Amino acid sequence: MPYMFISTQIRLENGPTNVGDEYSDATVMNYLGARKTTMLGNNFSEYHVDDPPRLVLDKLEQIGFRVLTMTGVGQTLVWCLHKETE
Repeated sequence: MPYMFISTQIRLENGPTNVGDEYSDATVMNYLGARKTTMLGNNFSEYHVDDPPRLVLDKLEQIGFRVLTMTGVGQTLVWCLHKETE
């Protein structure tokens, strides 16, 4: 999958970082050391890591992802990344 979102809460910029949903590339999630969780009341799963977003972005850059854009939505920071396909 060439696109990816990561996010964190503004007061939690030291982590944890949300790095994917239940349809995310399992290889990338494994590389990041992400754990899959389902919050009580949600009917979907998310992947999280304890690392802050800066470390996650550094790791993703090492495997070819580049930041396209970043924004704040309410109390959430969101980065959109893209990886060129071979």
